[in-house]
Amino acid sequence: MTKYLGLDLGSVTCGISWSETGFIASTVKTIRFPSDDYDTAIEMVEQIVAERKPDVIVLGLPLLENGDIAERAQICLEFGRALEVETGIPVKMQDERNTTQESESILLEADVSRKKRKKKIDQLAAVAILQRYLDRQAK
Repeated sequence: MTKYLGLDLGSVTCGISWSETGFIASTVKTIRFPSDDYDTAIEMVEQIVAERKPDVIVLGLPLLENGDIAERAQICLEFGRALEVETGIPVKMQDERNTTQESESILLEADVSRKKRKKKIDQLAAVAILQRYLDRQAK
């Protein structure tokens, strides 16, 4: 059975999700790294890869609403290529448009405090990214 690691990369955080079955994604954690220090972020993700041993890594791609690639998306593409080289594990890109907003809505509906929302939002966005990828693979 294929195991998946999902990532929602930001400029100082990376939300991480997991799927052992290839059907349902769940939260793992959020890692924090110095602002725009993606080398440190890769090292931190590599530790999780060593622990979990995924077969595929799914990385969110923050496209513009019209589908164009802007600076953040370019950073994610470069991060994905570097991560694939470092780990030897295929990195698949997944459109992540609106995942943070959807995650925020879920947390607001659940009446989660602002402080707790801040800690969980990246993890939930990573779950949404990975779940979209898994759902697309199932079709």
